Amino acid sequence: MGKRVAVLLSGCGVMDGSEIQESVFTLLALDNAGAQAVCFAPSGDQAEVFDHAAGKATGERRAMIAEAARIARGNIADVAQARAADFDALIIPGGLGSTKNLCTHAVDGLQARVHPDVARVVREFAAAGKPVGAMCLAPVTVAAVFKDDSVVKPQLTIGNDKATAAGIAGFGAVHHDCAVRDIIIDHRHRIVTTPAYMLGQGPAEVFVGVEKLVKAVLDFCAG
Repeated sequence: MGKRVAVLLSGCGVMDGSEIQESVFTLLALDNAGAQAVCFAPSGDQAEVFDHAAGKATGERRAMIAEAARIARGNIADVAQARAADFDALIIPGGLGSTKNLCTHAVDGLQARVHPDVARVVREFAAAGKPVGAMCLAPVTVAAVFKDDSVVKPQLTIGNDKATAAGIAGFGAVHHDCAVRDIIIDHRHRIVTTPAYMLGQGPAEVFVGVEKLVKAVLDFCAG
């Protein structure tokens, strides 16, 4: 029987929600591997809504879960309902929504607050020894979850962006530079990360990294 993997989305679109290609690549790689993906998103409005064609905020209000449902083809639930006990692993695609909606790092920097249900779910998976995958900017949220934890100091990557890497270090995690087609595996905490579109120039190379991340996450499940 295939593994059940919770996929945490933050909206729909690179500038204000989940990066769509990273999200779809995650779902595709999970399906190809025979795993069952179950999508979640937080309730409440996105921090902002972007017109991706014009490249600017619109001032509209849109619900994270309603926008993320576009990616999940309507099959989505509130992350408040997610429990690590019901799944084998958790994966978080990137996009600026991960640092605007899942946490507030994009605005508050090292004073970032993490959405309470997002923090709870990530901590539940870690406490249960179940693997967590995060890509692009999503590792920042993972680092923020554990910023006050004296034991869990994740080994993470967002690629090689110095400012973002400094944010991860500021939360007490350890950043490793990484190429777009590669992954960083924190074996102690069972966390897998990849740069995705923090470095990627196109979908082919980004998919390589995402697929490797999915395989490593599922390998942890098998072990």
